[in-house]
Formats: sequence, C-alpha cells, structure tokens
Amino acid sequence: MIYLDNSATTRQLDQVTEVMLKYMKEDFGNPSSLYSLGVTAEKAVKEARKQMMKAMDRQQGALYFTSGGTEADSMAIFGAAMARKRRGRGIITSKVEHPAVLEACKRLEEQGFEVIYVDVDDQCRLDTAQLKNAVNEETILITIMQVNNETGTIMPIDEIAGYKKDALLHTDAVQAFGKVPLPKRADMISVSGHKIHGPKGSGALWIGKGVHIPPFLVGGGQESGMRSGTENVPAIAGLGKAAEIAMEKNAGEAVRDYLLEGLKTEIKDIRINSPEDGCSSVLNVSFLGTRAEVLLHTLEQDEIYVSTGSACSSNKKGQSHVLKAMGLTDKEIEGAIRFSFSRYNTIKEMDQVLEKVKGAVGRFRRLGSFR
Repeated sequence: MIYLDNSATTRQLDQVTEVMLKYMKEDFGNPSSLYSLGVTAEKAVKEARKQMMKAMDRQQGALYFTSGGTEADSMAIFGAAMARKRRGRGIITSKVEHPAVLEACKRLEEQGFEVIYVDVDDQCRLDTAQLKNAVNEETILITIMQVNNETGTIMPIDEIAGYKKDALLHTDAVQAFGKVPLPKRADMISVSGHKIHGPKGSGALWIGKGVHIPPFLVGGGQESGMRSGTENVPAIAGLGKAAEIAMEKNAGEAVRDYLLEGLKTEIKDIRINSPEDGCSSVLNVSFLGTRAEVLLHTLEQDEIYVSTGSACSSNKKGQSHVLKAMGLTDKEIEGAIRFSFSRYNTIKEMDQVLEKVKGAVGRFRRLGSFR
C-alpha cells in the first residue's frame, strides 16, 4: 500500500497507540479526581500540554485541548466575535479556507457580522494588498490558514500581523503543524492530532498572552474554565506524543519534488496547481483529459491512495471552492488530484506512483473518457 492522502488523515503511530492504551487500560482515572489514579491522569494532561507548547515553539500564552481542529477553529472564531462585538462587526478571511472556518464565518454573517473574503491568485497565494486595504476600525478578527489543505500554499501570517491593527489574528495551522514553523505573531493558532500521526478527535487551540475570549463550552471548569468536560486523557496523551515525534523529522521535500519532476517529465498536458515554494506535504496536479475521480479509483486498485481535494468536503456536491477561487477552468478542476505526503513516504514509492499514474492517464486519454 502507498498512502498519499496524509492531508486527510495520517496513520496513527504505534508509539502513540501504546501511550493511549496505557491511559485506557491502566491509568484510566478522571484527572479531576483527588486520589492517585486521578492525579496520574492529571499529570499526563500536564505533560502533553508541555509537549504541545514545545512542539509549537510557544514560550508564553495558554494551550487548550479540543476535540480537533474544527472545534479549535470555532473556539477561536466565535470566541473572538463574542469578545470584540462591541468594538466592531468586521471579520476578514480568505476564499480558500477550510470549511471549519468558512462555515463559522457564514454563521456569524447570519448574526449580523460583516465578513470580507480575500481573493487568491492562480497558485492560491493570498492577495495581501486586498487584505491590508480591507482592514478598518470595524475589523475585530482576521482568520487565515497557514497552509492550504488542497494546494500546500503557505500564507504569510506574520506579514498579515503587521496589517491587523487592533484586530485579533487567528490561523488554522492544521496542515502546517509538524511540517513548517508556526507563525510568531498570531494571536490564536489551531492544530489537530490526526494530521501528525496522532489520534483522531484530538486537537488544541493556543491563545497568546493578553488575548481574552469567553469559554467555548461551559460546565465543570476543565481546561482552566475554557473548555469544560472531562478531558479525553488517552487522546491528549497521544497528541502530546505525536507532537513530540513530529519535532524529530519533518516531511521530506525530496519526495514531493521527485514526484513533481517525474510527472512533468513523463506526462504531457498537466497543470501544477501547487506553488514551487509550497509546503512539502502537498502536491496538487490537474491531469487534463481525465476525470480525477475515475483516476483515484483506478489507482486504488493498485493500493495507491490519493484524493481529489479536501476530505471534509468530499460529501458535498460541486467543485473545489479552492481551485475555483484560483480561477481554474472546469476541465482543470475535474482533472485535479491531490497527493499529500508524510515523513514516511519514500522515493521508491514515488517511482511506483509515477508508473501507475502515467499508465492510467494514458489509457483514459486514448479512450476519450473525458466528456
């Protein structure tokens, strides 16, 4: 099996599973309990928090565990809106954000907030001049992802911080964490566990020093009152372990670049939708004269797993909103495949992928499968 859909999810590491089993089978206490079993669980949460802060390269601020990147995004976006709504109603985001951000912004629009959606170019690079001009005295939040999940384009978050004035700056760093350095000047950063070989259903929101937003979930006061509910200790401990391992070795550019050069050399009539300076974990390519969905299932027969875009949007009808915002034609969008890599993919695997992709594309084009 060659797994190249790591932007959708990653295989959980054995080391992570072992840590989680410990807190499922042995040290299963409630971290709020006063006896030793609970204290041991509480220590596990504290240790995971330290691991996460170190992996995110944060010396100050606070980190709160969540059920994943989506909850972390909602916690930041709705929290900022509620905290700052008396100052203004303006929110700025981009047209290529993850649905976790776009749907949250849509909900806020229904509540009377004004959301500006910034354009991108044909490589998914943000129009920073448009963003800068959009900031005014009503702007209370800017939320821009650090790495685009469909193209791997890296957004200039620290540059954006210079334009934000009094607004809060949030970044969805789910695809960036463990692959590229996180921004230094963001006020809030969302990350997820299952993108770095950690457990699904785990994530975190880092909030900078001096930034105050209301609690997202209320109840027993866990997570310093910011996210009530008994902590999922196994998932939290697993997330901490995955973050620790992620610091040891990043996804290799060599694998992505090797496949990219092979595709450009061996297959004609393709469009590279990812920028050359994008994150090394993502490569998006349009194979003209093919249908990506058919190509995906053909590769699946050889146990090669790729995707046609965001897994979180795959159950929705319509074209990729990211590629559409980039100005691609219908044919270019319909032929787009996303290869997303982990640190465990190899050059040898890419030779097999190139061979199978070349064969499949050639067959479809000869048969005239594109209508």
